Amino acid sequence: MAIRNRKLWFRVHGWLSLPVWLVFCLVCVTGTIAVISHELTWLTNPAARADNPDGLPARPLPELVAAVQQAVPGAQVSRIIVFEPYLVTAVGIAEPGKPPALAYVNPYTAEVQAINRGITFIGFMRALHGWLLFPWHQSWSLGYYLVAAMSVVTLGAMITGIVIYKRFWRAFTRPQLRTGAGARVLLGDLHRLAGAWSLWFLLVLGATGLWYLVQAVLWHNDVHIWDDTPMVEASAVPLTNGTPPAMIGLQQALDEAQRAIPGLAPRWVSFPEHSRAHFDIAGDGGSFLYDQYSWRVQVEPWSGTVAEVRTPAAMTALQTVAHIADPLHYGTLGGIWTKAIWFVFGLLLSAMSITGFLIWSKRTFTQTTRVAPGTRTDDDGRDAGLEGAR
Repeated sequence: MAIRNRKLWFRVHGWLSLPVWLVFCLVCVTGTIAVISHELTWLTNPAARADNPDGLPARPLPELVAAVQQAVPGAQVSRIIVFEPYLVTAVGIAEPGKPPALAYVNPYTAEVQAINRGITFIGFMRALHGWLLFPWHQSWSLGYYLVAAMSVVTLGAMITGIVIYKRFWRAFTRPQLRTGAGARVLLGDLHRLAGAWSLWFLLVLGATGLWYLVQAVLWHNDVHIWDDTPMVEASAVPLTNGTPPAMIGLQQALDEAQRAIPGLAPRWVSFPEHSRAHFDIAGDGGSFLYDQYSWRVQVEPWSGTVAEVRTPAAMTALQTVAHIADPLHYGTLGGIWTKAIWFVFGLLLSAMSITGFLIWSKRTFTQTTRVAPGTRTDDDGRDAGLEGAR
């Protein structure tokens, strides 16, 4: 009975990978690249590098915006994105008759190094990994569902792998890699070793991916994790005689945000889209576990009044999960060092998806061919290199 159950678990483990292998492999590979997309951008795009040979301090954000407005007269600034210290600060702009663009500004010299009017490599990789470039229909995308559903495959493969790989902990103390026993045995050994050493990684990716699946369902049903900040009262908007009234400056908005949250390091600033919208300022607050949008302040653009403050201390359980999922999923919680770890294990996971497919396809091919009398098949997993797992 135990052998029969083990055969069943082995089949389930294989079928979790085979029918969706191409999608799963694509998600693994693109996710691995997305983890280091910022670093690849620095490596391949000189205009995106924030060179600072003189060790200058970072310029205030209003200076960077002023540099963009001087370089691109008439441009309307929509947002500011602050990246890692070795990358430029991106300033979103809109010009009449032209598509929206990003101005790459050196944060140390305030030099506008490039105007990007297309999709960035970072944005492309996140979109390819996040929803496979499928179109969005208001609040849902089939591609997002497909990618998020891979979390079920990840967790299922992890659980069934533990069941069929008896005494898997030996992979830590007595790793086995048989190089002279044939390709199938070697593939099996590689697959098991990578799986055992990646258990923690599979659990992290599976759990955060499962959250993305829940999030997709919430979005699809218009369930908001955060309530929208009420718009500015119409009575608070200054009357005009034909000349647009002046809003408060960016520096004042930043000052109000940092008074509301002392120590706030702005990473994202969104300018008001209309007269009743707010300055939206988000950033880091000193905790590595939360993403860069966890500390957030909404500033009313006419009086400078703080309309709303969001911090992890006041989050519900659902809001907390929403803001810790990305750092855990992409490995950004510890900077470049944790991203390097996530990249290495992402390569292992990609390799496991390929070796798992090869093992299962070879096993399936063997079962469909005529077996000589007296020859054992791999129904018990031996031909797939599982003998060493017993």
